[in-house]
Amino acid sequence: MGASMELHAVNGRATAGCKNSVDEVGKTPHVIESEMPSADQRDAQALARLGKKPVLKRRFSFIAMLGFTCTVLVTWEVIPIIYVTGLTNGGRAGFAYSYLFALVGSLSIFTVLGEMASLAPTSGGQYHWTYMLAPASCRKFFSYIMGWLVICGWQALVASSAYLSANLILTLVTMNNPGYLPTQWQGTLLYWGLMALAIIVNLYSSTVLPKLEFFILALHILGFFAFLIPMVYMSPQKATSTEVWTQFNNGGDWPTMALSVFVGLIGSVFANNGTDCAVHMAEETRGADYVIPWCVVATSVLNGILGLGTLLSMLYVTPNIEAVLDSPTGKLGFPFMQVVLDSVGSYAGATVMISIVIAMFVFAVIAFLATASRIVFAFGRDKGLPFWQKMATVHPKTAIPNYAIYMITAVACFVGLINIGSATAFNIILSIGISSLYSSYTITELLLLWRRIRGDIRKPSEMAGYTWQANELVWGPFHIPGVLGIALNAFAVCYGTIVIIFCFFPTTVNPDAAHMNWACLITAAVIFFAIAYYLIYAKKVYEGPVVEIAPYQIS
Repeated sequence: MGASMELHAVNGRATAGCKNSVDEVGKTPHVIESEMPSADQRDAQALARLGKKPVLKRRFSFIAMLGFTCTVLVTWEVIPIIYVTGLTNGGRAGFAYSYLFALVGSLSIFTVLGEMASLAPTSGGQYHWTYMLAPASCRKFFSYIMGWLVICGWQALVASSAYLSANLILTLVTMNNPGYLPTQWQGTLLYWGLMALAIIVNLYSSTVLPKLEFFILALHILGFFAFLIPMVYMSPQKATSTEVWTQFNNGGDWPTMALSVFVGLIGSVFANNGTDCAVHMAEETRGADYVIPWCVVATSVLNGILGLGTLLSMLYVTPNIEAVLDSPTGKLGFPFMQVVLDSVGSYAGATVMISIVIAMFVFAVIAFLATASRIVFAFGRDKGLPFWQKMATVHPKTAIPNYAIYMITAVACFVGLINIGSATAFNIILSIGISSLYSSYTITELLLLWRRIRGDIRKPSEMAGYTWQANELVWGPFHIPGVLGIALNAFAVCYGTIVIIFCFFPTTVNPDAAHMNWACLITAAVIFFAIAYYLIYAKKVYEGPVVEIAPYQIS
């Protein structure tokens, strides 16, 4: 069946598989022998070294998780959505160059993130890593603030993905029915319908979801060619290479063209954001300490290349940008639909191509909800949230954190109500998506850089014969050693800092309330709320990641 495993308890108890032994306080720890398949053995060992019991079922393989992360990233599908942002600040050339910079920067960010996922493969992700990496004097406090930042960031992504999907559907209807003018309440109803679909799939199709990801991955890749080839081949007019690679635009009236390009960079960042979804599904992935980091890297490379292909194609097949922006779909915020229609010259053909993009966004809503709920579950398990007992509850049959899913869905649906009264207010709330997540990436990677320069993180070979304590700093199987690792880590921190700075910029120099970037205000509000709640209540119950099980060593 498998290798024999000895569990050396260090905190008075040890657990393996379904076999349990708990010593009385003060008594001498003892050794348990248990039979366990080697794959399960490694996963249990990796989780136990973080002091956690396995309560979620490991349903995802490498391919299933690759499909899941591609569903969340949907980079080539997002490129048409952010078309206006890149063309307004940067123009064709600025958009192309800033995307290349974002591609390299995002790959560095998520490669370093993969190192941390290999070191500590837990659904808690950034807040758990912060606790492990920060100085002992302040790690509890910073870990708590980090937990709130990540949860609010993913909550915003859940709402924004459903919101974009709903508006894409309404705009497609407008394209096919020029006399139709969508209203905000119709958008909200569609938004709620998509959230209903997402919660049904997450609650009642949990065993099917990994299998569904194979289909979604195939649609993601094949859909790229189905979208791109007709658009490029059938386009009657194309821009020249001189226009694509040398034509810049400063639509925001910034003092310099370089500043305008950096403001437009955020669209490309958004297209390559969210790969840490794999991290938060780590406790449901087989071989997580190896599979998760490679999924993160593979997704960043695959999606980055597909996104670049889509971007360059769209830049070439849009000879008249102003006409596209002034089209009916352009006025609704999605000029790419007019680009597709002009290229293929057929409403039916354009509808099918655009429907591929919409379908991928709908699948993304499901994956966003799954990811966000796992973070809520993990933070609740560590007593970081109000009603943490409920948030940490897992359904006994499905091993799904139902209450965490309910909470994320309820908040998203409540936020959707705001859109009926004011789309501006709704977008203000959603603006936290990039700022909070990139803050979490950059801070944890800065802490990792500090630790690796000091030499505080040991190699696995140095732990031979050593009884592990909870949350030891030991490199996992995915690790970039030496000077190369330090250089990559440092570049990732610099890139993350640039993104954080410019994600707070508005698109124009003198914006009105509707076009103001409120991310700075909302991010600050989340931090102040988290600090207040911590000082009033949470510091009494939150001690960092709870050690549920004594770490052990396989001998």
